[in-house]
Amino acid sequence: MEQQLRPSTGGDLNTMYSPLGSLIRRQAVTVPLDASIREAIRVMDEKRIGSIIIADAEGQLPLGIFTLRDLLHRVALPECALDVPIAAVMTGGVITVKPQTTAYQAALIMGRRGLRHLLVVGDDGKLIGIVSQNDLFALQRTGLNDVTGNIREARDMSSLQACSREIRNMANTLLLQGVSAEQLTHLISTLNDLLTLRIIELTHDEFELPQVRWCWIALGSEGRYEQTLSTDQDNGIIFEADGKAAETVRRSFLPFADAVNHKLDACGFPLCKGGIMAGNPEWCLSLEEWRAKFAKWIRTPEPKALLNASIFFDFRPLYGDDELSSILREWLLEAARDATLFLHLMSENALQCQPPLGLIRDFVFDKNKEFPHTIDLKMYGSRPFVDAARIFSLANNVALTGTAQRLRGAAVATSLGADLEAMIDGFYFIQLLRLRRQHDLQGNDAGANRIDPDKLNQLDRHILKEAFRMARKLQDKLRLDYHL
Repeated sequence: MEQQLRPSTGGDLNTMYSPLGSLIRRQAVTVPLDASIREAIRVMDEKRIGSIIIADAEGQLPLGIFTLRDLLHRVALPECALDVPIAAVMTGGVITVKPQTTAYQAALIMGRRGLRHLLVVGDDGKLIGIVSQNDLFALQRTGLNDVTGNIREARDMSSLQACSREIRNMANTLLLQGVSAEQLTHLISTLNDLLTLRIIELTHDEFELPQVRWCWIALGSEGRYEQTLSTDQDNGIIFEADGKAAETVRRSFLPFADAVNHKLDACGFPLCKGGIMAGNPEWCLSLEEWRAKFAKWIRTPEPKALLNASIFFDFRPLYGDDELSSILREWLLEAARDATLFLHLMSENALQCQPPLGLIRDFVFDKNKEFPHTIDLKMYGSRPFVDAARIFSLANNVALTGTAQRLRGAAVATSLGADLEAMIDGFYFIQLLRLRRQHDLQGNDAGANRIDPDKLNQLDRHILKEAFRMARKLQDKLRLDYHL
């Protein structure tokens, strides 16, 4: 089973949730601030490296970076003397990150700022190592740099829409090249995040926003980093305000948020039919209001509350003050962990979506008249995995939002054992079938998640059955844990 479902592991996108500390390929090479350009170039040549860090006398505090690009544009072309101190031609004000920063977060930073390297430093600011864009992405040949560069340079709606088309075209190309679903959904989410960030940045300049801490949050599949080729938008805003001031602050944010929502819609992310968007005053809330809303859902887990929890508890920060999101996440995990009734009802609700296998493990179909003899891979395929992973994460204090990462984070507590990776492989195989279906429809969302299993080849049919069996095992674990 595990062999059959395991996707390709080629490329570094499989480690997008890994901390940078585990991805450092080499120790950073440094020269002191008073070293000459000649000395720096000599060290780069000896070490066969494309960049060098300029540090303090002890080689511990990074002060700047010098790359082959700098050598071309700041030394060779201007005919700069090689005896000039390297400080004169280095790039100062380097961007540093901590070793616990994930590769995904690093990719966003690089894409936003047009960087090719990030310096990893400890809490004391001392240099640990360097991570390059090549370390994060094994897909340079696909034109990734061109897409991220175009997003960063976009200035108007037409250029933003062109970037959206580029993302979709790249995703379609990679799908045809056989890139795994895990890699592809991470890449789509990364590029969609960058596009959303750019839209927010440009829209920010059009409005006078209140001078408070605030954070734009992604929800649902976007919050889980699991976007496919067919996705609408789910988002909200957390801001800092006390008591009665919250309403005034909210009124100031809403026109801005609504403008962002409509720009996203124009770029191919349809407005949420359920109104789960930052431009809706119900989801543009102070930190205090978010906590109160979440607390009510947990204390009074009515059907609507359980549905909301399945969307909103997958939140993550996208723009602004990340700390607000972290505070809310910490509070939520603490509140949900011991909410036995809430978790019991969440599990009961999750078990309503049974994987579509009959008693003899053949496929069963719903009674959809528009798409007869088909299976909804989102509702009955992906969702059992997503729902179970969410419940396990809430019960076991796992702060991650991705389905696979939640399952791995709760692996010890849930005792899934040898089936864990097979479950994750099953989840991503279903995601892959969804991506293929959406590619075939070429942007037509009707039936975007439905497939006729009779149209699959024999191997894919077999693997799909095994994937559904893994979803059943996850649900069996929920039944056992919550006595259902």
